[in-house]
Amino acid sequence: MKKEKKTHALLFLLLLHFTLDYAPYFYDNGPSSTHGNMALFSISEDTAVGTQIYILNGTDPEGDPVRYGLTFEKGSKEYFRVDSKSGNVTLIQELDREKQDEISVVVSITDGRNKVVETVRVFVTDANDEPPEFQNLPFIIDIPEDTAPGSSIYRVQAIDRDMGSGGSVSYYLQTSPFAKFTIDGHSGILRVKPGETLDYETTPTHFVTVVAKDGGGKYKGKHQVLTATATMTINVLDAQDMPPSFIGTPYFGYVYEVSVPGSEIFTVYAKDGDQGNPNPIHYSIINGSDGVFDINSTSGCITLTTLPALLRNELYEIIVKASEVGPNNQLEDFDITTVTVRVVDLNNHPPTFYGENGPQSKFEVTMYEHPPAGEILRGFKITVNDSDQGANAKFKLRLVGPSRVLRVVPQTVLNEAQVTIIVEDTSGIDYEKGPTLSFKLLAVEIDTPERFSATADIVINLLDTNDNIPKFTSEYYIARVPENSPGGSSVVTVTANDPDSGPWGEVKYTIYGSGSDLFTIHPTSGVISTQPWTSLDAEVRSKYNFYVKAEDSEGKYGLSEVFVTVLDMNDHPPAFDETFLEKTMIIGTPVKVEAVDDDAESPNNVIEYSIMRADPDNAFDINSDTGEIKLKPFIKSMEIVRNITKQKDCKWSLVVQARDRGSPSFSTTAVVNIDITEATPLKGPMAAFLMKSRDNPLKALGMVTVIISLLVGVTILISTALYMRNSKSNRIMPARRIIKRRPRDQQSWNFKMPAVKFNNPADKFLINDQESNQQRRPSSPRPKPPPPSAPPPPSNTRANERPRAVPTISGTLVPTISGALASKGSKKAKSNRRKEGNVSSALVSELKKKLEQKIIESNQGYY
Repeated sequence: MKKEKKTHALLFLLLLHFTLDYAPYFYDNGPSSTHGNMALFSISEDTAVGTQIYILNGTDPEGDPVRYGLTFEKGSKEYFRVDSKSGNVTLIQELDREKQDEISVVVSITDGRNKVVETVRVFVTDANDEPPEFQNLPFIIDIPEDTAPGSSIYRVQAIDRDMGSGGSVSYYLQTSPFAKFTIDGHSGILRVKPGETLDYETTPTHFVTVVAKDGGGKYKGKHQVLTATATMTINVLDAQDMPPSFIGTPYFGYVYEVSVPGSEIFTVYAKDGDQGNPNPIHYSIINGSDGVFDINSTSGCITLTTLPALLRNELYEIIVKASEVGPNNQLEDFDITTVTVRVVDLNNHPPTFYGENGPQSKFEVTMYEHPPAGEILRGFKITVNDSDQGANAKFKLRLVGPSRVLRVVPQTVLNEAQVTIIVEDTSGIDYEKGPTLSFKLLAVEIDTPERFSATADIVINLLDTNDNIPKFTSEYYIARVPENSPGGSSVVTVTANDPDSGPWGEVKYTIYGSGSDLFTIHPTSGVISTQPWTSLDAEVRSKYNFYVKAEDSEGKYGLSEVFVTVLDMNDHPPAFDETFLEKTMIIGTPVKVEAVDDDAESPNNVIEYSIMRADPDNAFDINSDTGEIKLKPFIKSMEIVRNITKQKDCKWSLVVQARDRGSPSFSTTAVVNIDITEATPLKGPMAAFLMKSRDNPLKALGMVTVIISLLVGVTILISTALYMRNSKSNRIMPARRIIKRRPRDQQSWNFKMPAVKFNNPADKFLINDQESNQQRRPSSPRPKPPPPSAPPPPSNTRANERPRAVPTISGTLVPTISGALASKGSKKAKSNRRKEGNVSSALVSELKKKLEQKIIESNQGYY
């Protein structure tokens, strides 16, 4: 059974072997072979069309005959064709590596039953078939005339798309016996040939042919070299190296017997030899004029300077010099020529003007004003004629009248011409300036001794148009009206004028603007007045401004601005803040009262102060302008005050009047109660400052803080300087600090601030400390005062006790006077005022003591 199964399997395998069909295949002979499947095959781009380039070669395992196929991708160009039986591949189109250097080909082999398809790449190799190609054409170069020989002026560049030696490019210039340029064969840099110079006047433009040559290579079996040429245009820029020269020589001029001084004889003309960059020319006469001719230095016009009857010669040879004007207005290169002038005598006929009906001396036309500029006045039919011939018939036309309003064409006539008058300035033809314009048309011969001439009147009658807008007599109006004026009061009259005629010249007035609500204007007269219900108040608003409009019948208008000032009237009296004023006065220092007047302007709000009565009498003076009240000069101390009052405690009072300077004048009064006290015997600017700051301790504390900060800063600077000095001397200083305490009985150091100045008028009344003055020595310029004593605590004093004493910085107790400062007051009010005085004095002393203790502590560390 097993042997039978093996036999059946063997028979099946033999049958399967004989029934299977294997696919054909290509031979793979490598890229250098010309037989196979064309994989990596290379072909030169110069291969001729129709050449057999390859043989497709393959086989079938069963030995069946095979056929070959060759196709290309859809849309691509077909370069090859294959014979299906032999497999011969033929080139059918020209190759160009620069356009396509690789071709994709689909080759196939079939035995009739099975087909094998392969896609292979065919490479196109280079041949020297492309010439060099210049870049950046055309070549146009501008170089200065004075370019140095050997200088580089341009770089030529050409590209060859071939590969290898065929893609390398070298350059050379086509030879010329007059060549002034050379080129570097490798870089293409163009230079001025050494030893050659450029000359704009000789050759302003050079044309140079440059050749680009490749390195050569094979093409269709032969070695060839390809070239390309291009023409370079080299423009030479002119430099200042040529003198000027006269044009049109020789020169001849003529003087006629009827010539007048200033007549033009001849105009010479010279131009700079450097035409590319010419300099201005300056003309002058060197010799031969005999003082009767002159020349314009700019135009070269030669003129006569005297009457022809005074000429001594019939022939003059004038030597004229033309010089170039350099950058700094210096005369440089020059040329000289001769002008020959003859004196001649000729006669001719005068010019004549003609109208439509023959000779005419007056021409008239009617037209509207303001015609457009450039318009021809066609109403005039004018012809001018001179019956002479040649130069004798040459004359000039000129229009005499309002300047630059009209101009005449032509300006120079030979024999005969039609005269055209053209509008030049339309603003000059204005009906408002005058309904009629008159001109004189002159024809004057040019080169004849007699200078015959003719004259014709030109008259233009104008018709008016609405060409003007109303214009105010002033751009703005300033008016003043007293406050509280009744409604309807006249403020100001405005006037606008329209020079047009008829209804166009009639003006209507209106006003508008933010400030116009309180005013009205008469539409024809221009009178501005306040509204009937208006009441102006200078204290509420003193300035108004608005616009006034003047309009004609066609809506053309002009504007002006009106400024109204409401004049202040004296309708407010001065007023003090209170009718009873409480003041404290230090002897020698004034106190000030102030009143306010609500009027808007001076002198209504200017106040004068005066003392109506005082108790005691004749003890005070007052500044009438500032309101400062001070004691009479003889009251210098509290002893004098006590002698006057005969009381231990007193309060002086006075009645002050404030009166304004208006008309009528108003006044008011106030009662001023003044508490008199005496200045503390403080010395120096610090003491004066502390005295001023007695009511403001924070200000004094701030100043103390500033002083301490300055001292700390100075200490740091000194320490830094000592450290730097020791470091430079390479010495090691001890790190510890030696402290030497001052004896307790030693006097404290009194610090003064020289940088702070005080201008309190009370300083001149300070009482010096006698003890301090006695302790001073003549040899000690800065004696130290004793330390201040501690201030006593504030306490209340009774009315029957002695006057209390206020401690000062130097330790001296200064008596003061206090008491009832008003005719009506309670004992509690008196006690409160005493407490305030003691607290202020104690605060001043305490601040001074703390300041000196800080200074002593900062100085003890350095003893």
